[in-house]
Amino acid sequence: MDTFSAQDIVDTVPSSLLVLDMDLTVHSANRAFYRTFQAEPEATVGRPLFELGTGQWDIPDLRRLLVEVVPRDGTVEGYEVGHDFPGIGVKCMRLNARKVFRPGNGIPFLLLAIDDVTAEHEARGDAERQDRLATSIVDTVRDPMVVLEGDMTVAQASCSFVRLFGDEGGDLVGRSLYDLAQGKWRVGRLQELLARVVPDDTALDGFEVEDEFPGLGRRIFRLNARKVFRPGNHVTRLLLVFEDVTEARLLERHRDLLAAELAHRIKNSLQIITSFVSYEIRRAAEPCIAGYKAMQARIGAVAGLYDVISRSASLGPVPVGPYLEGIAGSLRSSLLGTDTGVAVAVEAEPLFIVSDHAVTIGLIVNELATNAVKYAFPNGRGRILLGFARRDGDVVLTVADDGVGLAATSGSNPASGKGSRFVEAFVRQVGGTLATASGRTGTTYTVRLPISILAEP
Repeated sequence: MDTFSAQDIVDTVPSSLLVLDMDLTVHSANRAFYRTFQAEPEATVGRPLFELGTGQWDIPDLRRLLVEVVPRDGTVEGYEVGHDFPGIGVKCMRLNARKVFRPGNGIPFLLLAIDDVTAEHEARGDAERQDRLATSIVDTVRDPMVVLEGDMTVAQASCSFVRLFGDEGGDLVGRSLYDLAQGKWRVGRLQELLARVVPDDTALDGFEVEDEFPGLGRRIFRLNARKVFRPGNHVTRLLLVFEDVTEARLLERHRDLLAAELAHRIKNSLQIITSFVSYEIRRAAEPCIAGYKAMQARIGAVAGLYDVISRSASLGPVPVGPYLEGIAGSLRSSLLGTDTGVAVAVEAEPLFIVSDHAVTIGLIVNELATNAVKYAFPNGRGRILLGFARRDGDVVLTVADDGVGLAATSGSNPASGKGSRFVEAFVRQVGGTLATASGRTGTTYTVRLPISILAEP
């Protein structure tokens, strides 16, 4: 192979390449070398390597490699050298050197391939810094935190995690999450959700596990998980945070029990008051009886709310259906009696209302239904329907009867009296509007309420 064809091959190699005589004089170099190290052929070929430029190639590690190692061993691969080149800056070089012989005459020479791995080293250094930073952050977080590989083995664990779950002997790294804490994390639903975090790029928020944990006793942990990238190589891992919510949950349960007990006592107290009112009704003169019964129904409406609360063990959102059923029951007992021909029914969607508005809404229903009981059925027979549903972006409360209509009772129905003024005031209080439709087939009161009165269960 002649010199011309050999140089063609040398110029094709993407790595910087030098051909050196055994006295380390540059015989030839390729274009990649001139381009990477900003050198010119006339200032390179025929000159000793260590005298190139201003002597910047006189690097102790490189000198030892070419003077001692290659002549002795014949080849060196993957030897890395770093140096600050004037005008270029710091270069990290990976060197591969080999002693070869010229065809025909057996004269030895050296091939020196130089790969510029500066960017690789910088990326590796940055990745190591990021990894150290991530480790510091993980160890600083108060809640136990663990980084998992795709197969759910522990890649990294925070100090707080190790303190809680690392007392079983041996290093946690490399062990399966589901083998820790004597298998307490081996929960089917949790395994299913965690398995979706990395491939589906989903998030796990607020999953709670309650169990007896070795050395800890009964604990409730809330788990949050996210997919994260390992710095430098974009390997995906799973970051899992354990929040001990045991104390908070026990306080909530205790609070709910107290709330239920308080609601039960309030309900009982209101029922005692209604009993006193019943006693006064039996002794009162006829003109006063209607007023006493209206008062009894109003108290019953409020008592119905606390009955619902006492049974749900919460002071939170109030389920509408049971609440309206309670009001209906109070109307039957206080106004209708056992021999009545008037039925009170409830048709309510499974919705919940904010507890702050529950009393007001109950009093609206009670006043409208009380008017129907009093005036819609002169023959003593009929039906009242209490409804509650979503409609056109609002919430609609309806009290409908199949009675004789307002026109037939205009002489005796106090539609403009205190009951009506109470209803209007209550409707304004919850930001609603009231509409009335009445005819010979009955009367329907429609109260449109803002969607904000609804609550999540």
